[in-house]
Amino acid sequence: MQSNSLWLGRLRGPVKTLMIVFVALTLALYVYLVVNRIFFADAYGMHEMIRPAGRPIVQAMLALLSLSIIFASVFLSDTKGAIETPPDGVFDLVSVVLGRLAMIMTAFIVLVMFYEVVSRYVFSKPTLWANELSLWIASFVFLLAGLYAMQQRSHIRIYIIYDMMPRWAQKASDVLSVLLIVFFTFALVWGGYTDAENRFMRMETFGTAWDPPLPGIVKPALLIIVVMVCLQAVSNVIADWNKAPESHTPMDEIDESEIENIRRTLEEK
Repeated sequence: MQSNSLWLGRLRGPVKTLMIVFVALTLALYVYLVVNRIFFADAYGMHEMIRPAGRPIVQAMLALLSLSIIFASVFLSDTKGAIETPPDGVFDLVSVVLGRLAMIMTAFIVLVMFYEVVSRYVFSKPTLWANELSLWIASFVFLLAGLYAMQQRSHIRIYIIYDMMPRWAQKASDVLSVLLIVFFTFALVWGGYTDAENRFMRMETFGTAWDPPLPGIVKPALLIIVVMVCLQAVSNVIADWNKAPESHTPMDEIDESEIENIRRTLEEK
């Protein structure tokens, strides 16, 4: 198991065990809440899940769910995909773990929307929370995906002129790009900090029937993750500073492993 480890090493086994334990406890508690919801009129619902004060079982559910997602993100970040750039910068591991978190949250959006479709069109009981919850999760997926894209160097880059530059000019261009990112981050935090703080302190809600605190959480998270993207950009420059220059062609966009998987699938049929 350690031979396949990217960075956890001996901790890979314990992290996997903790992930399984927390996922199992979360599912068990979720089943308990569902059963209560079916047989008892005053049972906890989604409205209570975002207002956990004074409700120990809801606090336990949120804590177990958070721990499950955290350990799953850490464990899944210990493997490298076929087309992924391995972490080599000082900030890369943080971005990879949060990138795995975004992938897990995407699956949660699918589950929420599937639940809503079944509830609405099969049982004629639409929810009051599915739309807001999917928006809430999707906002973090969008933000964390940007951080992951920066770590993978998969954001939009135009290489036509860059590849013709000597290495010193390429480094100068990289530094200039990062300085622009730093300036943008400073301006965004400077202009948005007070508003984000006010929304967070009063835990501003969305104003719907479910009324989740989307603005009170998403606005501060926006500033925090933008700062993390800035740190990742600086980390990229440091990690790439002494690397040999790369040449880029349209062939770089072709995923050979995916083509091989498609070819193998067609041969099996």
